[in-house]
Amino acid sequence: MKRAVVALIGLAGGTFLYGTAEGLPVGLLLPMAADLDVSPSRVGMLVTVYGAVVMITSVPLTVLSRRVSRRWLLSGLLAGFIVSNAAMVLATSFAQAVMARVATGLTHALFWAVVVPAAAELFRPGLRGRVVAAVFAGGNVALLVGVPAGTWLGEKAGWQASFLAVAGLGAVVLAMVATLLPSARPGEGHATYGAAPDARRFWLLVVIAILTTAGAIAAYTYVALYVTEVTGLAAASVGAILLARGIASVLAMLAIGAFVDRNPWRALTATVALQTVALLVLYMFGRQPVAAVGMIALSGMAFAAFTAVLGGLVLQVAPGRSDVAAATLSAAVNVGITVGAFAGGLTVSGFGVASTLLIGAALGGIALALACGQPVGPRRKQRALSTR
Repeated sequence: MKRAVVALIGLAGGTFLYGTAEGLPVGLLLPMAADLDVSPSRVGMLVTVYGAVVMITSVPLTVLSRRVSRRWLLSGLLAGFIVSNAAMVLATSFAQAVMARVATGLTHALFWAVVVPAAAELFRPGLRGRVVAAVFAGGNVALLVGVPAGTWLGEKAGWQASFLAVAGLGAVVLAMVATLLPSARPGEGHATYGAAPDARRFWLLVVIAILTTAGAIAAYTYVALYVTEVTGLAAASVGAILLARGIASVLAMLAIGAFVDRNPWRALTATVALQTVALLVLYMFGRQPVAAVGMIALSGMAFAAFTAVLGGLVLQVAPGRSDVAAATLSAAVNVGITVGAFAGGLTVSGFGVASTLLIGAALGGIALALACGQPVGPRRKQRALSTR
């Protein structure tokens, strides 16, 4: 059990590293722009390119690698992560930085598809929700600690130092995963296939993931503008508000796991409903600072818990291999991020920043209606593992 726990920590460390590496260019926008001799908006494209690579390649790469042992596959991906981030340190032009980011994005696309079933198989099936929540918590801690710490280091020692630190931490995580993760043949393990396969429910989950994510991102992208223009708080308060949201997100990850294990569909409905209500209340009472800060934190908590629920549910309803299903769901979340940011931008320019909350709540409401139409239990009997 101790070996499994440490291996789980290693996998959560991997999601922390990928979350940190993905967000670093946002915090280091200005120093990277100056050093690479490009505009800040072009440096921002490093984030866009990264997301596009993950969205496009998640499923194809997972299908191509399905015969590789998860231990060696994850170890190889982490090794690629180290090399690609080291390449960022050595980049002397924007083109070289783009190539390094594409390489990291390719490993990210496959890592997030494989890490969910790999982590679940470390423990008995009844603990899947808690295990997946622990892995996903690494990504939230990255936003709370990793990106701010990397930004601070980059400001003090140069942006290259931040990517070098990430690569160095990657070596530690690689050693943990390569040493402690069980070596099993492809296709073995209780999390290889969905526990209650259901193609209709799976594709419904994909739609709910896109809608809920788009709603969350439409509102979150412009939250700083909302706080200053509508709530009337000083720009200096935005960092503290986002910190509160980040802490709430991590706490949600720690709390949601047991709920997912008991009834994942009910957990899905509850998290979508909570996000929708939080955005509506924020729209109606956003001029009151206490209500605004509370609802921003609550919406962050709801969305973080929602992502963990997705990870647990995909292991239940995957119509085929769970890693391919997880890759499809990861691509859907990235579609939601793209759609949400685009929709938020359109509404801000045409109707004002408060309209992003209504867009977010509307998309969440549609997702909630779809989720509420589902029975809370599995639609078919769980297949015995011996039949696979």
